[in-house]
Amino acid sequence: MKVLAIETSCDETSAAVIDRGRVLSNIVSSQADLHEVFFGVVPELASRAHMERVRAVVGRALKDAFGPLPWREALSKLDGVAFTQGPGLAGALLVGKVAAQTLAWSARKPLVGVNHLEAHALAAGVELSSSGSKALARPAYPYLALIVSGGHTELVHVRAVGSYRVLGRTRDDAAGEVFDKTAKLLRLGYPGGPIVDRLARKGDPAAVRFPRPLLPGTWDFSFSGLKTAVLYHVRDSGGAPPYSERFCADVCASFQEAVVDTLTAKTLAAAERLKVRRVVVGGGVAANGRLRSAFMERAKGLRVFFPPMSLCTDNAAMIAFVGEQRLRRGKSGGRLAVDPSMPVRSWHR
Repeated sequence: MKVLAIETSCDETSAAVIDRGRVLSNIVSSQADLHEVFFGVVPELASRAHMERVRAVVGRALKDAFGPLPWREALSKLDGVAFTQGPGLAGALLVGKVAAQTLAWSARKPLVGVNHLEAHALAAGVELSSSGSKALARPAYPYLALIVSGGHTELVHVRAVGSYRVLGRTRDDAAGEVFDKTAKLLRLGYPGGPIVDRLARKGDPAAVRFPRPLLPGTWDFSFSGLKTAVLYHVRDSGGAPPYSERFCADVCASFQEAVVDTLTAKTLAAAERLKVRRVVVGGGVAANGRLRSAFMERAKGLRVFFPPMSLCTDNAAMIAFVGEQRLRRGKSGGRLAVDPSMPVRSWHR
C-alpha cells in the first residue's frame, strides 16, 4: 500500500511516500532560518512558509518515489493520502490539510488524518529505504513510548497500533521547549536543542546542581521550575552577556543532565510498573546524544529503541506510516477537522 503524507504541524514542511512501512521518499524543508531571529516559531510566518513550500515539497517527494512522472500519473500510483491533523499550530495544520484534501480529491484516493504524537510513538517501526545499509531493529508490541519534543513530553503505553493508554503528559513546559529557552537565555541561537547538546559535551554536568522535577506520585512532567532555576543561575552567576564559553558549557551540561535524569528515571520506573520489556523514545529530543547514551546505560534488562535521526524531528514519513496503518484498517474519512490540542487516543481494538 503506497501512501503520500503531508506534515505541517509546526515549522517543517514535509512530504513523504511509503510502501508497506518502507520509506520511498521523505522530503523536509526547514524554516529555522525564518524563526531564528525570534528565538522561536512565529505561527503566522510558519503558516505562510508552508503555503509557499508545500507544492514543491510534495513534487519532490513524488519524484523521489516514482521518478519524473507527470503529477496525475504519480498520484494514480497511490492508495491513499494522509496529513497531520494535530496537535500543532492551527494555521500550519490547515495548510497541510487543504493540500492533502486537494490531492486526495483530484486523485480520487481516500484521505486520513493522523495524530502527530502517535506518529512519534510509532516512528521506530518505520523502515528506511536504504540499499546496502543494515536495517535497524524494530520494536514489537507492546512497549512504553516516551515522546519528547518541543511542545510535548508524554509517556504512552503502546499496546498495539491504534491501542494506547496515556500515563503522563506535560503540565507546563515540555522538554524540548526548555532546551530552546535555555539556549535563548545564554544567547546561543535557535533551534536550541542541538546547540545545547553540542556545547554540553565541553562542560561539567556536575558544575551546577539543578533540580530534578520528578513529581512523585504521578507520571506527568513539569519543567517550568527547571527553566526558572536556569534563569536565576544565569542572572546571578553569569555576569553581563555575552557569556564565556566555559560558563555556557557548564550550564548546558548541568541543565541537560537534569532533564535526562528526569526523563530516564520516570520512564524506566513506569516500564517496571507496567512490566514491559521494551521502551521507545521518539520526538525531536530523542536525537539528543546524552539522552540516548543515558538510556542505554541505565535500562538494565530492557530493550530501548530510537528511530533513525531523520525520523526523530518532524517528518512526513512517520505520518505516512500511521496513515497506512489506519487505511489498512478502514479508518479513512470521518472527522477530518484539524485539532491544535489533539490528544493521543485509541482508535482500534
